[in-house]
Amino acid sequence: MSLNATPSSERVHIGIFGKRNAGKSSLINAITGQNLAIVSEAKGTTTDPVYKAMELLPLGPVMIIDTPGIDDEGVLGSLRIQKAYQVLNKTDIALVIIDAAVGPSAEDLRLIKRINAKKIPLLIVINKCETINEDKKTAYQALLPNGKLLFVSAEQKLNIFELKEAITQTVPADENKAQIVADLLSPSDFVVLVVPIDSAAPKGRLILPQQQTIRDILEADAAAIVVKENELTNTLQNLGKRPKLVITDSQV
Repeated sequence: MSLNATPSSERVHIGIFGKRNAGKSSLINAITGQNLAIVSEAKGTTTDPVYKAMELLPLGPVMIIDTPGIDDEGVLGSLRIQKAYQVLNKTDIALVIIDAAVGPSAEDLRLIKRINAKKIPLLIVINKCETINEDKKTAYQALLPNGKLLFVSAEQKLNIFELKEAITQTVPADENKAQIVADLLSPSDFVVLVVPIDSAAPKGRLILPQQQTIRDILEADAAAIVVKENELTNTLQNLGKRPKLVITDSQV
């Protein structure tokens, strides 16, 4: 299964929040190395949350959510702000982008307070850091103690690698992750997986349940041996010892 086909539910959702013209779209392009988001000097280019499924190394498949500015104006602007806040309900990691030249505003502080109340892992990203001096950076650190602070420049590509590393380190541990067979295994066990090659199956790759089972076995520090149904007997004879499990397709 390709990374582009990874289901949305299995991707880390990274919400990008901030005021209009804080550089959210520019930062998305810098992080991904692609022109995924429209960049414009005009305020309010992003009018609705935009979901972008992609691979972010070294993290893997992610869903990046570009949101409207939290300082939008008027009746429509209020609705857009509401949509931006609703994205928090789907966010695994929140990035609040602040324009270094403007500094944290009441809208930014209100959003950060909401994110902390929801206990969502938070990175506060001061964009356009080339426009401020060290004294200003120290002042911002004092103003924003409730989140990890990073100073970057999307335009000049400053500290983008460090930001990607910080995102990777901020991924919440999934302690309640459902296991397929890992709870039945001990380290150094081995499992034989019988996988018929179905003419209707996608060529060149295994289907998702097969991939997930292999990954689950490996995460249990066990070994997976994958064979076709006509090789099962020979494989069991040649192993020298009994496998902990044999998992077969319903066709076998």
